[in-house]
Parts: sequence; C-alpha cells; structure tokens
Amino acid sequence: MRPTTNILNVINGPLWKQMMVAGANALELKKHDVDALNVFPVPDGDTGTNMFLTIQSAARDSEKVTSLAISDVAAAASMGSLMGARGNSGVILSQLLRGIAKGLEGLPTANPLQVALALQAGVDTAYKAVMKPVEGTILTVSKETAKAALTMAKGGGSLLETLQEAHLKGMKCLAKTPDMLPVLKQAGVVDAGGQGFLIILGGWIAVLSGETVTSDIPFEAGKKTTPGVRDTQEIQREFMQIEDLDYPYCTEFLIKGTDLRIERIQHDLKDRGDSLLVVGTPEVVKIHVHVKNPGKILDYAIQWGSLHQVQVHNMLEQNESMAHAMKADPADEVYEETNNLSETQPMKEFGLVAVVMGQGIADVYKSLGADEVVFGGQTMNPSTEDLAEAVRKISAHHIYILPNNGNIIMAARQVKDIVQDRGVYVISSKSIPQGISALLNFNPEGEVESNVQNMERALGNVVSGEVTYAVRDSQFGSLTITAGDILGLVEDTIVTSGQTLLEVAKATLEKMDWKTHDLVTIFYGEETAQEEVERLENWLKEENPNVEVEVHPGRQPLYYYIFGVE
Repeated sequence: MRPTTNILNVINGPLWKQMMVAGANALELKKHDVDALNVFPVPDGDTGTNMFLTIQSAARDSEKVTSLAISDVAAAASMGSLMGARGNSGVILSQLLRGIAKGLEGLPTANPLQVALALQAGVDTAYKAVMKPVEGTILTVSKETAKAALTMAKGGGSLLETLQEAHLKGMKCLAKTPDMLPVLKQAGVVDAGGQGFLIILGGWIAVLSGETVTSDIPFEAGKKTTPGVRDTQEIQREFMQIEDLDYPYCTEFLIKGTDLRIERIQHDLKDRGDSLLVVGTPEVVKIHVHVKNPGKILDYAIQWGSLHQVQVHNMLEQNESMAHAMKADPADEVYEETNNLSETQPMKEFGLVAVVMGQGIADVYKSLGADEVVFGGQTMNPSTEDLAEAVRKISAHHIYILPNNGNIIMAARQVKDIVQDRGVYVISSKSIPQGISALLNFNPEGEVESNVQNMERALGNVVSGEVTYAVRDSQFGSLTITAGDILGLVEDTIVTSGQTLLEVAKATLEKMDWKTHDLVTIFYGEETAQEEVERLENWLKEENPNVEVEVHPGRQPLYYYIFGVE
C-alpha cells in the first residue's frame, strides 16, 4: 500500500543539487560506454563525453546556489548547462534542463506532479530547439519518460515511483530506437543520447532511493574534473602576461529582483571591464566581468535588486606562476599577439570565429581572415562557453561563427543567447573545406544578410572528404568493416574501406569525382608520413595534370587526410 506521506514527495533546492551531482557522477562512470554507441565506426564517438561535460557544468553551477528554493537551483543548473553544452546531444540536454527550470520557476519545492510537469516542459523546450526533430533519439526517449511520469504522478505516485516509472518506460523506448532509425539497427546500437539521458535519470532516482552515486573522479563544485577540448597551447593562452591584466579581478554574482533588464545592464557595464557576461531572466541575472574595482560594479548592481553568490578572484595572483613560466618559453611571442583583449582594439564592423582541428589548419584559417580559432572537432566538441569566449575576444559589431562540424552547429547557435551585446551569426559549415569556401566568399564591405546568404551558398560549392580509421567491427551498407581498417568518407558517409592509406585515399577522391573539378585541397594529419603525402600528390598529377592540387600540413589528429574538391 502506497504511503500517504513521504519525505521524498517534495524536492527542495538542496535535494535537487544532490540529484544534479548524482546525475553527473552516474554519467561520468558510464560516459565511455555511451561513447561506444556510435553509429559509425569512426573515431568520433563522443556523445557520452559531451553529455557528461554538459551535466557536469549544470551540477557545478547548481552547487554554488545557497537558496533553498528548487527554482533557484534549477535556474542555476540550466544556466550551467547552457554554458557547458557540447555537441548536439549536450545542447539538447541543456534545453531539457532549461525547460525543467521553466517548469519549476517560482517554486520553493516541487511535488511529484510538478516534477512531472517540469519534465514535460523540458521535452517541449528541447523539441522547439531542434529545427528538424528526429524520432528515435534522445528527444523520443525523453518524451516517453515525461509522459510516463505524468501518468504516474496524476495517479498519486510518489516522487520515487514517478521517476522509476519514467525510467522504466524510457528504457523500453530506448530499446525500440533501432526500429525507429534504420541507421541504428544497421549499426546494432540503441540511441546514445537517449541512453545518456536515462543514466542521468538513474542518478536522480538513486538519490531519492537513499543511495550515493560517486564517480571515479571526485566531483567538486566549481572545479572541472575533465579537461576541455583545447590543447595545451590554447590553455596557455588563457594565462595572460602579468603586465597585460588591466582588469585583474574576476567578479561573478547573481542579482535577484523584478523586471531586471538584461540589455540595459549589458549596456551599462560594457565599458567597465572585459569578458562581460550578462544572462538570465527578469527575476534572476548572472553577471561575470573582469574589472579594476569590483566594488563599483557591485554598487551599480545593487540598485537592481539583492546580490547573491558574490565571488571575486584576483587573477593576477592566480596567473602569476604561469605567466612567469611563459616568459621563459620561446613561444611567448606567438601568444602575445593573440592575448590582447578586444577592449584594447578599435571596434570594427565584422569578425570571424572558426572551429578547427590542427595547428596547420588554424594557420590557414588565420591567413584567410579568421580573427579567432577554437580548437575542436571530432571527439572534442567545444562548448557554447568556449565559442562565446572567442566571440568576446573580437572587437566587432557583427561576428560570424564557422562551426565546421555538424555536431557543433547547435552549440554555436546558443552563443547568441549568451553574448547579446553584438550580432552573432552561425554559418552552418559541417567541414573544414566548407568553412574555407565560406571564408573565401566573405565580403568585409558587404551587409550582414548578404554575407550570410553568400557564405551559406558557398557551402555547396565544395565536396568534403576524410580518411580515418575504424575503431570497431561494423557492417555499413555493403561494406564489412574490421577495427583498424582505413576508411574513406564523403560528406560524412563511409564510402570505402581498405588496408592501405594510398588505396583508400585514391578511392575516396574517386568517389568525390575529383577529375571533373578545378581544385583539390589536401590537409594531411599529424600521423601521416611525408612519403605517403608525396605518393598521393604524384598520383593526382599523373591522373589529371589539369586539376590544381594544394597540399597543406593540417596537423589534425585522428584524420590522415581531409579533402576539399571544388
């Protein structure tokens, strides 16, 4: 017989924090299992990692909240997930948490029905965020969990029973995802995003059951437990020279009030420091800014409402040891050029951010006019916050982002929700060659809409291909693939496999119909031997000397070659 009262029939802020952390810890333990649920046998299985980094960011921000209200903790978790969202799966998860926060808005605590309604609000928000929702994915799984939660809660179920029923129906739905998406059935896997979501939900259930969910890496609020996508060079760039810290105090806090005007606050603060971030709602606004005098910023902010979670860090002190170490590094001169803050430069009309993989590719993008490059791509998708930071470094009124990967586009589109003091436009480039084509069609003198149209149109002028390797046995169409095989892809579709790099590279280019085009561009990876590159280049010239061939050391990981044919 179901008890009429149960302490778990009401969730408050502290309990929601525990659930967020447990969800992150649960996924941390199993993220590699979710990564392995990759449709293609290529080294890009990162769904579990992306979702973990997203929920970890949500948990980290929720842990900072001192309020007992579930609405405040859920709002912080939503904001954290927005900033930390990586990949399509991470962005969808952030939208689920955003909708949940909307559903819990204004509530000090939540009962089973309110939690179920919040889950439904999360599903509605996630579906709206996806331009072309596909069933058989995390969307479908989350939809079925919310539906089951509502049914159980309306029938008088406790919180634990409500989420257990949601999890049960979600697992049944997950098992059916291969029947909804043929590509899943062919690969013999269930949907990775749906699996990741249910693991998180399982962490929530564990808390309500009185269990403790711990990860291999202890979770600490405010501390990243997994390295980001940027390599050592990129991390070093964040440590500015001591003398360059014009605004040494990193100041973060929340304003709570009524009718908080985000755009007005942004306008008032934009000239008072750098790395300004103002996001939130008319009731709660989060502010992050680097300033000379934190007191002046707090004096300004208090006129809007009450201040909470005030944190001031002296970056001069934090960066001192790293800055001294960098002074002894002969590569300092390279970093100094890129470390100038946007406020020290005159504002220009347009700026460009590109996501690249490999220093050689970064150099090419820089030479073509990219103001900032963010290192990322397959297996290492940058977060929305990473992209927003790159945007904020550019002194320009309008900034175009080239994601250069289909799994980064959604995260890039969320940047405009974070950086609202300038125009942000995402060009839907899905490959390095597409991004280059878009860059070449950018007109510094053109109007915004004209540039967007021209750059989007240019994406269709190039055929993209890659040569990589198989990470597991698989059957893809008529191709029987064994782990370790070399694979050729055209427009993200596996078209050939083989044992030698040269034969697969040739076959891939043939599938791209290269002989009928004018130009073949080749970026070779960090593991590709120079003699292999020369053999391929010689073959191209012998086969059709009328086609121009450009070869660049891309130095990209995982991919032996990236091809562009136009």
